[in-house]
Amino acid sequence: MKYGRIILLLCGMLAVKPAVHAQKAEQKAPNTGASFLLVNPDARSSGAGDATIGLEADPNALFSNAAKIVFAGDWGVSANYSPWMWELNNNQSNMAYVSAYKNINTVEGVGLSMKYFNYGEVTFRDDNGTALQTYSPKEFAIDASYARKLGQHMSLAISLRYVRSQLGQGSFNGLQQKPASAVAGDIGYYYQNSSDNLEFGNRYSFGVSFTNIGTKLQYTDDNTRKSFLPMNLRIGGGYTFVHTYDHEFTVAVDINKLLVPTPPLYAVNNDGIPTDQILKGKDPNRGVVNALFSSFGDAPGGFSEELREFTIASGLEYAYRQLFFVRTGYFYEHPQKGLRQHFSAGFGVRYTNIGFDLAYLVPTGTSLRERRTLKFSLVYNIGGRKDAQLQ
Repeated sequence: MKYGRIILLLCGMLAVKPAVHAQKAEQKAPNTGASFLLVNPDARSSGAGDATIGLEADPNALFSNAAKIVFAGDWGVSANYSPWMWELNNNQSNMAYVSAYKNINTVEGVGLSMKYFNYGEVTFRDDNGTALQTYSPKEFAIDASYARKLGQHMSLAISLRYVRSQLGQGSFNGLQQKPASAVAGDIGYYYQNSSDNLEFGNRYSFGVSFTNIGTKLQYTDDNTRKSFLPMNLRIGGGYTFVHTYDHEFTVAVDINKLLVPTPPLYAVNNDGIPTDQILKGKDPNRGVVNALFSSFGDAPGGFSEELREFTIASGLEYAYRQLFFVRTGYFYEHPQKGLRQHFSAGFGVRYTNIGFDLAYLVPTGTSLRERRTLKFSLVYNIGGRKDAQLQ
């Protein structure tokens, strides 16, 4: 049985050992399961190039760094939707994300969120192309978060997550496919403050988060074949370099690095078939803790290849009287490490406590991963204007 084009294009998440010919020494992207966990559901930060930490806090902060919610206001909820890659998939794929937070006192807050990814219908076929069955792959994750201030300007948060990934069923290459489940956690740190460069004070922020740190996913009945979750390090910040009553400009940057093994370089036999002999790099079959620490130095191409595994998200947001917003940004990932590269544009409107945001992602070059992707967000936030919280 063979997976359809949709699964190969959108997921690529089943655990298989990478086969790299020694003669070519190609650099490969790290392999993970449940990669949907890395997709930013928030239209506001997506419009700013997926730079999430440097923008002001709202309920969608639970996705990237839950420590921000104690600076977001009293309470808030959000609903997000994206007809994922609708040009390639005939409007069958979609992503939904809902989140809510409540600050229970002046220093503590809690949050809940759920992300759901539906890949539409996929037809399973045999080697002769005969249709055998139709399957609807889907994945979801449910989160619970707790955040606490450490003084006026900084905070910490922890999150717990349940992940369910259902990508296929039946037999494939002699292995029985099955849904996979995992549990994971996040740790986030956040700092924000203001300076007195202009009349209203210039806001600046910084944050670090470790996300999706958890158990492996097992998609088959073979206990030796398991996938890492997309364990991720995110470092980001933002600065509001113009801040007046009418106008506000904020620049934001995030840097991400997957904390999972880099595929090594395998030797091949006389028939060109990869063997188990590793010529360069490290064995990817290792524990979660080992992978976290070794992921900064296991690339077969050395330090230069490690640098290519960092992604950069950068964006700019303009706000007029905190009522109308215009955003733009750029996301870059090295071609040999995934080729996610796109410009983004977005706008938003606010009326009292209600906000609506839209983002449009335009891929560059040959990148297809997020071709013509739209995202929509609806946010209701109480006490969300922040200046009082920076005093």
